Amino acid sequence: MSEDVKKFLYVNRKAPYGTIYAQESLEVVLIGAAFDQDVEMAFLDDGVFQLTKNQDTKGVGLKNFSPTFRALGDYEVTKLYVEQESLDERGLTLDDLQDIQYEDEDDDWAEKPSIRVVSRAEMGKIMANQDVVLSF
Repeated sequence: MSEDVKKFLYVNRKAPYGTIYAQESLEVVLIGAAFDQDVEMAFLDDGVFQLTKNQDTKGVGLKNFSPTFRALGDYEVTKLYVEQESLDERGLTLDDLQDIQYEDEDDDWAEKPSIRVVSRAEMGKIMANQDVVLSF
C-alpha cells in the first residue's frame, strides 16, 4: 500500500442480530477493502458475538451473515482484533470463535489466523494508531 493510504479501523460493539449495525459494518468493510483501503476490524463488548461459531438465526427470522467473515482474507482484511476482556466478561474463549484465516502471499501463501486476541490496553494502542476509526 502506498503511504497516502489511510488506515481504517471498524469497531464493532453490537451483538450480531437485533440491530442493523453488525451487518452494515461488515458490508462497509467489504466495500472499503474492494477500493483498496487499509482495513482492520475490532470487536469489543457484545461485538465479540459476531465472530462466534454455529450461529442459529432461525428463531429470529434473519439471515446468518457470519460466514461472510471467512471471505475477508480475499479482500486483504487480515487483522480482526478481539478484546480479551470482552470475551472474558461474556464467558467466551478463542475456541468459541470462528476459524477465520487468510493466505499470506509473503509467506508462500501459508494460511494464518486473522483473529488476534488483544488486551484492552493493546486495543487502545491499536485504535490510537489508526487514521480513521468508525464505530458500529
